[in-house]
Amino acid sequence: MALEHAILVSLLEKPGSGYELARRFDRSIGYFWTATHQQIYRVLKRMESDGWVDVHEVSQQGKPDKKHYSVAPAGQAALSDWLHEPIEPESVRHDLAVKIRGAAFDDPTALIRQVERYHQAHSDRLTHYLAGELRDFTGPDAPTEPGPDESGSDESGPDAMRELQHVVLRGGIAYERMTLAWLDDVLATLHRIRAAHATGTRTGERPGG
Repeated sequence: MALEHAILVSLLEKPGSGYELARRFDRSIGYFWTATHQQIYRVLKRMESDGWVDVHEVSQQGKPDKKHYSVAPAGQAALSDWLHEPIEPESVRHDLAVKIRGAAFDDPTALIRQVERYHQAHSDRLTHYLAGELRDFTGPDAPTEPGPDESGSDESGPDAMRELQHVVLRGGIAYERMTLAWLDDVLATLHRIRAAHATGTRTGERPGG
């Protein structure tokens, strides 16, 4: 997936300025696709040149005018083409998994520290996802459905849009929980191996063998 497709999806959900779009990436689009503000502005400029987005100036009292972006027919067609393309399962490249196997040939102490940092990063991400779910979907103050100015079209299907946004977020939550459970298992295994090394035994070796 290219950044252009993520931007098209976000603008179809809710047209807005480049700043508003960048904030959306920080807040929710980043659940499945991250991008810096500079990348977003650069790609928006290219999409404008390619006719994928429509732009009009919005005057602001006491501030410079801002550009307001919405998806043009050419952008809608490009997204539709992409949605119909087959997607191959992603190839897995996991540095940490290779390091874990490599720990059989070295002192696991340093790797334990790395895994603990990895665990903390995923724990923080899970906390962020759960807070977003409470704010946007399940909490008492969560909106029940988008207002008339929050969707790109009357035909966008606000109920379906919210359901699909939520199912993506639930996927992120499930992935983080699965990863944390696995990392707990990894840490328990590494600590057990380190303890065995400290007592001069090897995993699987019988006492006195």
